[in-house]
Amino acid sequence: MVTASSDSSSKIQPRNGARLQWLDALRGLLIVLMAIDHASFFIDKVHRGEYWGMPLESYTNAVDFLTRFVTHFCAPGFFFLMGIGIVLLAESRYRAGWSRGKVLRHFALRGVVLIVLQFLLEDPAWLVGNLINPIEMLSPPGGGGEVWIYLGVLYGLGTAMIFWGVLLPANVWTVLGISAGVVAVTQAFIPTLPDVYKLYSPFWRLLLIPGHTNVLLVFYPLFPWIGIVGFGVAFGKLLVKDEARAYKTALITGAASLVLFFVLRLFDVGDFHPIAGPGWMAFFSMTKYPPSLVYILLTLGTVLLVLYFFVQISARAPRWFQVLGVYGGAPLVFYLAHLYLYEFIGFAFPTGTHIGVMYALWLVGLLVLYPLCRWYGNFKRKTPPESLWRLL
Repeated sequence: MVTASSDSSSKIQPRNGARLQWLDALRGLLIVLMAIDHASFFIDKVHRGEYWGMPLESYTNAVDFLTRFVTHFCAPGFFFLMGIGIVLLAESRYRAGWSRGKVLRHFALRGVVLIVLQFLLEDPAWLVGNLINPIEMLSPPGGGGEVWIYLGVLYGLGTAMIFWGVLLPANVWTVLGISAGVVAVTQAFIPTLPDVYKLYSPFWRLLLIPGHTNVLLVFYPLFPWIGIVGFGVAFGKLLVKDEARAYKTALITGAASLVLFFVLRLFDVGDFHPIAGPGWMAFFSMTKYPPSLVYILLTLGTVLLVLYFFVQISARAPRWFQVLGVYGGAPLVFYLAHLYLYEFIGFAFPTGTHIGVMYALWLVGLLVLYPLCRWYGNFKRKTPPESLWRLL
């Protein structure tokens, strides 16, 4: 996975002179959790999907549920951290003498690179892996034949980077207003159950409605993911202005988000699905595609609390914290490499394997990729700001 700050979090110096190690470490935590989901896809041949209009997965044991649940925090966390990174990277470039136009061109180019990599490197991993060894997964809304064009997380991150690169000069309240607005639009205008198999036009797939139309499959349409990035942009602006206040805001907002999540969930509102039965697993089963209001509150609220915790321990930086920072310092390289690594491992298990074996191989993958991430992170930090390597 990649964020805009993948080359800035270790370079930006906040006002107290300390490196923002927590940013790389938090990104690294999200990366290793994300890898669980993709190891499950390629090795165990199981992948869950929480789509609007389609029944939510029914779990029979806590291990299967938690294997999917812990990965829910990754996508919202990545998009939020990218918003922070956009601001931090822009500020560092302004201090280096870049004009606003040059900064905008940088974000536009970087966003285009992410979208191109979606087609050239990410799509082949998913499509070839599923073609050779079919994955057990819930079909997304829509239909119309085989999927050959998939627009996933790199497409979502790339388009959001271009969008907020253009609107970066906006003030915090404007950013928050736009972000809350696109999230609200998503909650209000996602179609109802009778339209779940409708073949919406590619325009609506790209803009708002996740799903499958003929050869096209979109998981991360522009709305509401630009809203989640926008929340990160607003936090980044506060961080640049008043670091201590930003961290206090993260604590308060994170706690308030979780309280609101539980209130809405108890009244069974805020999701595209009603709670599907008794028990804690049903209570915490929510819609991810697109992210419902309660999904956003739970995931971003938790990310904000972990952010605050990581800030508190960053001064003493325990060993595990530093290890996470290595992964978080090379997110795009890790993301693309881990897809092909787990896909290659998965060829040895054409019908899947025991979940315990999957977890063991997930750890093996992390160990294999650690030296690559460490090398690339060190290499990238030695390149000048204008280097094309910074785009990766």
